[in-house]
Amino acid sequence: MGHTLRIKFATLSLLAALAFVAAPQAVVAQDDADAISAAPGSGENFGEAPESAAEGEIVASETVPPQTEGAYSPMAPTRDKGMPTDPRTGEPGAMAKSLTFQDQYSKDGEYALWMHNWFLLPVITAISLLVLGLLLYVVVRYSRRANPEPSKTTHNTAIEVVWTILPAAILVVIAVPSLTLLARQYETPPEDAVTIKATGYQWYWGYSYPDHGEIEVISNMLSDADAIKNGEPPQLAVDNRMVVPVGVPLRIQTIGADVIHSFAIPSLWFKQDAIPGRLNEKLLTIDEPGVYYGQCSELCGTRHAYMPIAIEALPPDEFAAWVRSQGGTMPGDEAVEEASAAEDTAVEETTEVALAL
Repeated sequence: MGHTLRIKFATLSLLAALAFVAAPQAVVAQDDADAISAAPGSGENFGEAPESAAEGEIVASETVPPQTEGAYSPMAPTRDKGMPTDPRTGEPGAMAKSLTFQDQYSKDGEYALWMHNWFLLPVITAISLLVLGLLLYVVVRYSRRANPEPSKTTHNTAIEVVWTILPAAILVVIAVPSLTLLARQYETPPEDAVTIKATGYQWYWGYSYPDHGEIEVISNMLSDADAIKNGEPPQLAVDNRMVVPVGVPLRIQTIGADVIHSFAIPSLWFKQDAIPGRLNEKLLTIDEPGVYYGQCSELCGTRHAYMPIAIEALPPDEFAAWVRSQGGTMPGDEAVEEASAAEDTAVEETTEVALAL
């Protein structure tokens, strides 16, 4: 009797363990089935047209397979964002935008643009108008017709004091925001910043991600035809972009593999030399998702003009999808794998104990 009870108990334990393992898979399978059946244009089989479709109409599901949730897809650039403005388009304001800096998408860039537009430019304009006015006044007031006998004045103490103190005061005032910007550009990246190493070659860029499983991406310029086909600016589009997370501190490291290059992205207010044998490092935080273009800004040889830079800033979850699509890992993936392995081990041990009984 006792032997029979032990066999029944072992059988029930084994069935419970199998149900514990199979239940999550069944739930996931059901969720996937519900999602597919709820998708527009989905029928009994993938690609089946809905009943409401007109005869001969091509539905999206016939040509585009269902995309895995969280999968990476390259971001389309936004016109006039992160790229030079073409004044030949004839659009309102295109010429004016081409005469100043690009719109900025980093905190340092926003501060620098404010300093230029609302501080330096008014000071420069006021000084230029003052000098022009004084010059015109002198031309009229002290012309030969107005002064048949020229003045023999050689010194004027009051004027000399003013033209010494006033320029010095202007320079002191300008120095305050200038030194502030300089200090902001050399802030040390925090310990948890995402590290990306940009290596300059003749004549292309390589990007490596030491925090994400040693991913390495080689980036070459696209032909003008391919760039225009992709809706990107010619001579700035590349085959593989430097993909980064948005709103996260980035530790951008630069080094040259052969000669001196310079990693420069105007719309992010970022420029840093890539020198052979020396690893430079700088903090960058991008405010908005988007594609931002730049170029090597140091004469590095015959094809210096053909090594552009394209940075694709993605939300953190999409960046994680890109990392995994490149075969890399995100911080915390190992802990999840260890927890999953521990859970599997616990299930196996439970099954073995049940069978032993």
